[in-house]
Amino acid sequence: MENKKSVQRRNFLKATVAGAVGVGVAGSAPVNLMGGETKADLGIKSFRMLGKTGFKVSDISMGYSNNVAVIQGALRAGVNYIDTAEVYRNQPAVGKAIKEGGFDRKKIFITSKLVIDKKKEVTKESFVKRFNQCLKELQTDYIDCMMIHSCEDLETMKTPGFHAAMDQMKKEGKLKHVGISNHGTNWYMKPKVSMSEILTAAANDGRFDVMLLAYNFVQDDMGAKVLELCKKKNIGTTLMKVNPVGTFHKMKERAKKIKEAKRELDEFTKSGLAIFEAKAKKAEGFIKKYKLDNQKEISDAAIKFTLDNNDVATVCCGMRNFEQMEGFIKLSGTRLNGREKKKLAAFKAGPAIFYCRHACGICESACKHNVPVNTIMRYHHYFDAHGREKYAMKQYAGLKTNKADLCASCKGDCQSACPYGVAIHGMMNIAHSNLEIG
Repeated sequence: MENKKSVQRRNFLKATVAGAVGVGVAGSAPVNLMGGETKADLGIKSFRMLGKTGFKVSDISMGYSNNVAVIQGALRAGVNYIDTAEVYRNQPAVGKAIKEGGFDRKKIFITSKLVIDKKKEVTKESFVKRFNQCLKELQTDYIDCMMIHSCEDLETMKTPGFHAAMDQMKKEGKLKHVGISNHGTNWYMKPKVSMSEILTAAANDGRFDVMLLAYNFVQDDMGAKVLELCKKKNIGTTLMKVNPVGTFHKMKERAKKIKEAKRELDEFTKSGLAIFEAKAKKAEGFIKKYKLDNQKEISDAAIKFTLDNNDVATVCCGMRNFEQMEGFIKLSGTRLNGREKKKLAAFKAGPAIFYCRHACGICESACKHNVPVNTIMRYHHYFDAHGREKYAMKQYAGLKTNKADLCASCKGDCQSACPYGVAIHGMMNIAHSNLEIG
């Protein structure tokens, strides 16, 4: 019997031209270099200019993926922007997919990212060494854009060693552009600088050509300002965290599994589950009333919302398998209709109370234990939405701060401080149970 992955892969390849290699010229329909074109509904239909880079990228691009076959399938369908990072550990897969698939490297835009940790070496030489390791893993002579990974403050954005190294890489022909990504900051540890403030400063700095930021229909305020400024500055914009829809359903599943697990529940977990279930009951009534039970329909509309914004160059979508890849690529070139807009508005007014806004952190200043709420919820997003459970647990274990177990002795000051009414106290309980134990 064939497994599900094999069937998905076979079906996708049947829908495209057999034996296809290569991707289309940026801005055109996806072309099979062996002759013929990909099937229309499985090909990229829209390409957009990535700011001053002068490169036209597919409106749907590849976020995290460590599956060589899926990466190749996406490239054959016309995807020509791939997001990687040093810490993602997906660079070897991307390099292998491109080289063994016979794709034209010049027609693919590859980004990578380097974390800047002030507690570690931040010299020009250290960044040059790490940059060259990325080249080796990607099996390429150059990187289209190297970003500062999850820049958390203005000082990190200006790190002299990083910029000196990038200047050298440009002179050696190994780098074309410099970029920056942002997930927000740990407010209790550092000055209260938001994603919008950091990326606005980066746009005005003049050394960054591309940005990766969080933006979705629930959390569009900060991102919209950045996108508007980037348009004026001709800076390429790429998006992440674009689909906040599945959070409620994932949390509900996790809560159920925790209760069904054959282990004694401590008071901390019991308390969190009780808080969550009380909020969930109200949300379920809201979902029924406004017919929001079709999760895929709402998720697709969430992607269309970001594509509706002409200031967006491309939307990075994590593609772990062929089913996900097909689903995302089919949305290329689409726009929101009136019915979908109403669905998103209803979701934002109801079930969105289970979405902890990425790059927010407003509630953290109210936490008497200095728990990095937003960071922990981002790790749990990796755990649930991305399926990167080991990575998420490792990140949580590596936190040098207080963790969510301390929420047990708190009445939920974070929840009271949240301006969006997010049911964060119970969600932190569930996040800790998953990230600590798995």
